[in-house]
Amino acid sequence: MKSNLYYIVYIWGLCLLLGCKPESKGFEPDAGSANFSHVIAIGGSFMAGYQDGALSQKGQQNSIPALISEQMKLAEGGNFHQVLLQEGQGAGLNLKPWESYFVGPSKLGYKKDCKGVTSLSPVKSNLTDVVALTYLNSGDKSKNNNWAVPFASLQDYSNVELGLPFGQQNKNPFYNRIASNPGTSTILSDIQDQNPSFIISWLGMDDIYNYASKGGAHISIPSPESFEQNLNLILAPYFQKGIKGVMATIPDFRNFPFYTLVAWNNANLTQSQADSLNDVYSTNSSFDHIRFTSGKNGFVVADPNEPSGYRKMKDGEYITLSVPLDSMKCYKYGLLVKVIDNRYSLIESEVQILDQAIKNYNQIIIQKAAQYGFAVANMEPYFNKVKNGIKWDGVDFNMDFVTGGFLSLDAYHPNQKGYGLIANEFIKAINQKYGAHIPQTNCSQCDGVLFN
Repeated sequence: MKSNLYYIVYIWGLCLLLGCKPESKGFEPDAGSANFSHVIAIGGSFMAGYQDGALSQKGQQNSIPALISEQMKLAEGGNFHQVLLQEGQGAGLNLKPWESYFVGPSKLGYKKDCKGVTSLSPVKSNLTDVVALTYLNSGDKSKNNNWAVPFASLQDYSNVELGLPFGQQNKNPFYNRIASNPGTSTILSDIQDQNPSFIISWLGMDDIYNYASKGGAHISIPSPESFEQNLNLILAPYFQKGIKGVMATIPDFRNFPFYTLVAWNNANLTQSQADSLNDVYSTNSSFDHIRFTSGKNGFVVADPNEPSGYRKMKDGEYITLSVPLDSMKCYKYGLLVKVIDNRYSLIESEVQILDQAIKNYNQIIIQKAAQYGFAVANMEPYFNKVKNGIKWDGVDFNMDFVTGGFLSLDAYHPNQKGYGLIANEFIKAINQKYGAHIPQTNCSQCDGVLFN
């Protein structure tokens, strides 16, 4: 036994001196049974690198598929080309288009509220159409591997009008800038013209969250049957050619501060304030059933399921971060017969729709991945895990707004460091499914929260 131990120590010492390398290929980057020579990405805002409420050139360069593909190069992967935005701050869609249709990326800065209190807060800048479209001007379109289009639902993949210039029967400017033949081509036709060896996809996110971010107002979530049909339309042709890939599931909306930061019962009243509100409400037949008490109260919300159309909010309902906060703080928005508009709230019936849709979509994604032989990056439990707190490379991350390190300042899209962590979950799934050895990314060049 001693001689064996001496032998092991002797060999280990030689390795330290001579720089021995393990002969097993398992210790080296390897594609396993996959082929990364021509990777394309399909999806929406998360796959495009959208963050801080906008798309920017650096966000694209540190997007999920770009980070994954950079690691795949170590396993004989090819270059990952993107149609990059013009240099500058970038541009995104304003959740309040009546103010301006476009905004620049939010940054952390000092902001004074309606009460005159100055504090650190996300600061966004409204952009004119001309300025925004300057940033969104197409770069070199001769090569493109990233076909992710922010806010495009799967039903949009066959929509020719999505490729028209902004304003011409089209309010989404993001496909036009990469379309091979704007006004004629579609996302579907463009990706079908590709001949990929591997596909990175995250489909269904925008179908779900287009509904959630608008409070379910004047929009619906495509049915599970429609979602499955569109998945087949987009991905089945690749499966038939034997092309491999990875798909991702959809996380719970409750993980995102965009839906949870403004509490449903944050109307904290004194007895005198409650009495005054009760006096006002008692004079209006549409509101006379609503009563307030001292302490925390639910805000008043529009609910078409109620006979009067209005009621107090209750536990399990949500207010989106797009709500006019100053109006809530100083002008009794949500209290003084100025109800929370449906576009800023997720009431019980809408929460049920969201929960069921996410459940149905995830079941279909997992089923289709098995059918296609794709890997699955299961983002639903992963985002739950991040919400509770994770540690990566000695740094703590969670879903807390501004301070959590994972999310950007729009409280929904990750920042570049968050995208790097998500990219590693994709890499883990790919390695496990295909016996590959792709190293994880550390994304040292990725930005977190930026200050003004």
